[in-house]
Amino acid sequence: MVISILDSKEDVILSLCNLIESTASESIEKNGVFNVAVSGGSLVSFLASGLPQIKSDFRKWKIFFCDERLVPVDNADNTFGQYKKQLVDTKEINLTEAQFVTAKQNTSGEEAAKDYEDQIKKFVPGTPLPQFDMLLLGMGPDGHTCSLFPGHTLLDEISKLVASISDSPKPPPNRITLTFPIINNARVCAFAICGQDKADIIKRIHIDEEDLPAARVKPVGKVYWILDKAAGKYLV
Repeated sequence: MVISILDSKEDVILSLCNLIESTASESIEKNGVFNVAVSGGSLVSFLASGLPQIKSDFRKWKIFFCDERLVPVDNADNTFGQYKKQLVDTKEINLTEAQFVTAKQNTSGEEAAKDYEDQIKKFVPGTPLPQFDMLLLGMGPDGHTCSLFPGHTLLDEISKLVASISDSPKPPPNRITLTFPIINNARVCAFAICGQDKADIIKRIHIDEEDLPAARVKPVGKVYWILDKAAGKYLV
């Protein structure tokens, strides 16, 4: 585990995008593709700001989602819709809609989850489990990551790589999410977290060592926590 505590949100974005640049470069050089899964929330704006500043062959990126809200693409809660609006449509970098592996629309959560797992297995190599080059994870104030919430039965899911959830405590309730078997098989996992409102939960994970969902991210590769001073104030 690597923990960095930086002066500002801008420094966090720069550090995160430098890590993405180096991981993408290694992946493209080795395999000809960069398989990365992204989260929603503040990460969308972080990437919209930082990715245009790095050097990468964006045409060789394949982008998945750590979780997705099962709402129409034009709904503000749809994560792909936010990336389309802030990264694809702006044309700041050379990404197309076709490079995003999106959730199946107009179907049940179970079918959407199965379809997404099938797509991951199709595009992401690895035996016995697909191995993402990188997961860009978020964390809520309750310590959830992806759509894996404290106390939820999905925390113990081991047979499915992608699961549906219909009772998310954070709206909208219907979602699909990666589960820990595939999360913890990733080569690199990264959290980029800013703000005073995350300080207490960071303390609970890294000092109190509570068994919160984000604390269970322990990949076979490396996990990076990139924090600003406000979020990491109890760790300095």
